[in-house]
Amino acid sequence: MDPGMDKDEQYQTILSAIAQYRNDDFVRDLLGAIVSDPSDANLAYALNKNQMASKIWLMEELRRVTSGNLGTVYVLGGWYGTLSAMLLHDTRFRVDRVFNFDIDPACEAKAHAVNYSHWVAGRFFAITADVTTLRYETTALATRHPDRTEHLIEARPNVIINTSCEHLQRFTEWYDRIPSSPLLVLQSNDYFDCDEHVNCVADLPAFQRQAPMSQLMYSGSLERKRYTRFMMIGRK
Repeated sequence: MDPGMDKDEQYQTILSAIAQYRNDDFVRDLLGAIVSDPSDANLAYALNKNQMASKIWLMEELRRVTSGNLGTVYVLGGWYGTLSAMLLHDTRFRVDRVFNFDIDPACEAKAHAVNYSHWVAGRFFAITADVTTLRYETTALATRHPDRTEHLIEARPNVIINTSCEHLQRFTEWYDRIPSSPLLVLQSNDYFDCDEHVNCVADLPAFQRQAPMSQLMYSGSLERKRYTRFMMIGRK
């Protein structure tokens, strides 16, 4: 390794070599996202071991209770789109399109970079939106394409994923808007010490009371060092 390289350049070189060796679009897209803004510490946080463990757990249980045919997926509070990328690159799942919604407009460009290969292919779109106001019946979504033009795309979710329930202050308002037909994948936690966590739950039964489902296909807990993450998969 060139001793003149700083740490960011070293990691970029390593990722570039891995992508070339494996011909891996997932790694190549991540590398592009890092190169576009190497100082963005939030991307590292989005890929830390706790975040990745929660997403891997979600994918394993989702595959276990479904055939893997997910159709159109809405990821709510999707941040930088890392879960979207994992789903789209995982050959166990058949995904038509993923729409990644986040209220923070700064997330949109980074999520498109993390999912660049699927954005170009028309299978991924990041949208800035308040998820408590989303409509879930077939509706036209304003999306931005790689050529920077905006288009309206008709979409209706087959699967709705929200791994950020602890961030939703108006959780009941959001949950009341969810229709009964899509498959729901919900995660929350008991990490009350985080100021941004305005809707934590004490345990799994409390989460089940907060988001009652008529068809509960999976519920469980994942112990981490500082908190426990809870998950439910089913239909409202």
